[in-house]
Amino acid sequence: MGYNAGMPRYSHLGDLAELAEEQWGLVTRRQAVLTGIPRNTLGRMTADGSLLERVTHGVYRLIGGPPADHLALRAAWLALAPDVPAWERTPDQGVVSHRSAASLWDLGELPADIHEFTVATGVQTRRKDVRVHHRRLYEGEWITVRGLPATMPARIASDLLWEHEDPEAVARLVVDAIRKVNDYPGSFADSLAAHAARFGLRRGDGLALLRWLLELVGDPETEQWMTEAQAHVERRRHVEAQPSEPRLGSGRRAAAL
Repeated sequence: MGYNAGMPRYSHLGDLAELAEEQWGLVTRRQAVLTGIPRNTLGRMTADGSLLERVTHGVYRLIGGPPADHLALRAAWLALAPDVPAWERTPDQGVVSHRSAASLWDLGELPADIHEFTVATGVQTRRKDVRVHHRRLYEGEWITVRGLPATMPARIASDLLWEHEDPEAVARLVVDAIRKVNDYPGSFADSLAAHAARFGLRRGDGLALLRWLLELVGDPETEQWMTEAQAHVERRRHVEAQPSEPRLGSGRRAAAL
C-alpha cells in the first residue's frame, strides 16, 4: 500500500513524540508543522480518539501518558513562542510571574485564573486568559521551577505590590516562602524597598515594609527573620561603601602604565 499524502510519515510522528516527551507531552501547532506534518493533517490527528488532544489554542497534548501538573500554564507558556522548543527558550520569551509564579511555587492563597508572564519587550498576546507584563528581569530574579522559568518569591512579592495586590495576601506569600526557604528575608527587604513610601514608610526602607507585612500575619518567627534581614542589609551597605578599583585606561595610574 502506497504512502497517503494526507497522513504523517512514521518518522514525522517519531519526531513529534520525541519533542512532546521533552515538553511535558505538549507540542504547538507550529512545532508539529516544522516536524513535517502537513497542516491539513493536524485536524485528523486531533479528532476524538486520535493522537492529539487540544489543550489551548495552538497547543496539543500527545495522548497516552498522564497530564502534567499546571498543564494549562505550561501550554500558555509554550504558545508565547510557538516555534521554539522548551529547552531553547530564554527569559526574553517569557518567564512565569505574579500570581502564576506564586501558584507554581505553591505560595500563598491567591487564585491564578489568568496565566501571567513577564518579558522585557516584544511578546504580545490577544488571549483573554493570558496576561503579559513588560518589565525587565535582572539576574537572580528568576529560576527554573518544575521545568518552567519562574520569578523568585521576592520578585513575585514586589510584582504583586506593583499591581496593588492585597498586602495581607502578599504577606502570606512572603511568610510561606521564608518558612519553606524558597527565598530569604534579606531578599524580600531588597525587593520591597521600592514600595516603602507608598505605605507611609521612609522611602527605600524595605526592612520597615517587610516588618509591617510580617506583622500583618503575626508570624511567631518575625523577630528572627527581621534579624536575618537586617544583617543582610548591613552587609550589602558595607560592600556598596567600599571604594571601587580604578579601571584600566582611566586616571593618572592608567596614564603611568
